[in-house]
Amino acid sequence: MCHQTVGLIAGALERRGIATTSVTMLKEVTVKVRTPRALAVPYALGYPLGKPGDPALQTRILRAAFALLDAPGPGPVLADFSAA
Repeated sequence: MCHQTVGLIAGALERRGIATTSVTMLKEVTVKVRTPRALAVPYALGYPLGKPGDPALQTRILRAAFALLDAPGPGPVLADFSAA
């Protein structure tokens, strides 16, 4: 799904009191749209959770994204995922 669309929908949901978080590969778009909470990952488009067949990495990414829900508001909150 388009990074801009996801960011705009997340913003609308947040304004209605529904917490959101997302994973982004296009950090510059996420910053411009002011997505409320996003985790920037260093992977190619189409692979937001890293390479296929790596459930340990995929779990780490999802946990990091969900952890952003605990960040104090108001946002935006943009964190970088470290694969190391």
